[in-house]
Amino acid sequence: MTHVYGLAFVAAVVILLVKLLSIGKRPKNYPPGPPTLPLIGNLHQMPTRDAHLQFEKWAREYGPVYSLMLGTKTLVVLSSDKAVKDLLDKRSGIYSHRQEMYIGQELCSGGLRVLMMPYEPRWRMARKLVHSLLNVSAAKSYVPYQILENQQMLSQLLEDPDNFLHHIRRYSNALTTTMVFGWRTATYEDAKMQQLFDGFSEFAELNQTGMAAMVDFFPLLRSLPDFLLPARQRARELHKKEKALYLDHWLKAKEETTNGTIQPCFCEELVKSQKTEGFSDDQAAYISGTLLEAGSDTTSSTLYAFVQAMLLYPEVQKKAQAEIDRVVGRERLPNMDDEMDLQYVRAIMKETLRWMPTTILGAVPHAVTQDDWYEGHLIPKNAGVLNNVWAINMDPVRHPNPRQFMPERYRDDRQTLADAAANPDATKRDQFTFGAGRRICPGIHVAERSLFLGISRILWAFDIEPGLDANGKPIIPDPEKLTQGFVCMPEPFQARITPRSKERAEVVREQWRRAERECLDPGTNQWKIVPPGIRRGK
Repeated sequence: MTHVYGLAFVAAVVILLVKLLSIGKRPKNYPPGPPTLPLIGNLHQMPTRDAHLQFEKWAREYGPVYSLMLGTKTLVVLSSDKAVKDLLDKRSGIYSHRQEMYIGQELCSGGLRVLMMPYEPRWRMARKLVHSLLNVSAAKSYVPYQILENQQMLSQLLEDPDNFLHHIRRYSNALTTTMVFGWRTATYEDAKMQQLFDGFSEFAELNQTGMAAMVDFFPLLRSLPDFLLPARQRARELHKKEKALYLDHWLKAKEETTNGTIQPCFCEELVKSQKTEGFSDDQAAYISGTLLEAGSDTTSSTLYAFVQAMLLYPEVQKKAQAEIDRVVGRERLPNMDDEMDLQYVRAIMKETLRWMPTTILGAVPHAVTQDDWYEGHLIPKNAGVLNNVWAINMDPVRHPNPRQFMPERYRDDRQTLADAAANPDATKRDQFTFGAGRRICPGIHVAERSLFLGISRILWAFDIEPGLDANGKPIIPDPEKLTQGFVCMPEPFQARITPRSKERAEVVREQWRRAERECLDPGTNQWKIVPPGIRRGK
């Protein structure tokens, strides 16, 4: 009997060893990828900075669909327009899930962050609510909000050009808070906006640490005590502060909705939906907070990249200004009615999104809910599926000389950003920065208008040139140096932003003075009227 037990023990040990050694190993029927090591797979090859460059390099080496074995998990990387269209778009019913993210979703977000939610009824409910705010019809109605915030940004660029990033960030944040909560961010120094952007940085840092990845890829590590897993306590503290911020925003909007004093905004509808759907204040806070995150960071990062492109490519800037002068003239600012006549400006917007994609690796990977086969390879159930935005946007077949900023690529492309994303011909999609499938950014319609107004009006009013060093020589920024995180942008750089003429400067000043006088309460700098065209919730 002892002999039998001994054999059983040996067999159990052998089975355990075989299972352990299979961790990190790539099965033969998976998409190809770099060589693996036992247990860790490709974890040792994952870069700590500029991951987009390594992911692009692997795409050129292993093809448009390759796999990475990351401990106990599999990540399939899609690096071609065709693969993204075939899987994330056409098979979105099974490719819209998320892998479990212990640090990012459970600890940093209390399971509430819509961006990281699994494909379940709770996410679908939130998505439906968000669509009511951001569909194309609603997006058009918010243009008066965008115009006013744009006017303040131009005025600030005129009076304080050195802090142009601050003014761009306030523009995108104020527009988002108005659309979502009914109040605007009047100054860059606003403590709540500062907390928001500081939280972005801390969230990105926490989720890019080696330990965050390790506890995702090896769940057993979650049983470690806190002193051996310091990221856990940091994540909990971040969630505590973030939740308090989002709850404060939401409860204020909820109270103003009840009192009938709120400006037309998303939270009006969210209050009504809470009564019918029964979700908690915590969840409502994160639904609205998710919109605040997305609208505040991505638009400002893209406009910052646009400024860099203009100082690096002055000939593009001059060509765009000539188009604006021809269509708009010198006595007024461009508006949305000019959009279809400013095709080169629209091309600059699209090229900025391609050339410097903010969601450089698709923000958060999708996940597949069942085994699937694609071009002879198995994509296993629960595998992460990454939209390799940088590699697709930089594909030299799609875009010759991809690191050159060339708006001419889009000279005949009159699609909206959303139309291009939905085009059944994958080769006709303009860029991949907004994601794909059912997880595509719902703010794409609003972002397009914010970007067009920002780009066209800055070019109408200002010249953009490199900053100067102590000897008066131009300081040329390196466009390959990017910040790190879920949303990236160029590293800080200097630029000289000067009015194109005294007359244009006076137009900018007068437009803002009039907007302040007619639209804003002088004591609070908040809207004192409901602007014409803004849609009030039913």
